[in-house]
Amino acid sequence: MTEVNIEYCVPCGLLDHAVETQETLLEEFGKDLEGVRLQPGHGGVFNVHADDELVWDKDEHDGEIDLAAITEAVYEHTHAHA
Repeated sequence: MTEVNIEYCVPCGLLDHAVETQETLLEEFGKDLEGVRLQPGHGGVFNVHADDELVWDKDEHDGEIDLAAITEAVYEHTHAHA
């Protein structure tokens, strides 16, 4: 099963995005996930790791947090390692 870690910038106010991402992933893939962990960070970070593999970094996407793209990246990781 896949374990997802969402690292988000606390001072930037990205907690709401992290919680929304966590809820979406649990709703979409709940039975296929070991868990979705929120990890407070700083420096503008918003990274999503699946099984320690970086699948989303907002800095690589013009600073955008695209929930549909994050969900797709986790889906691709989950099914590639099934």
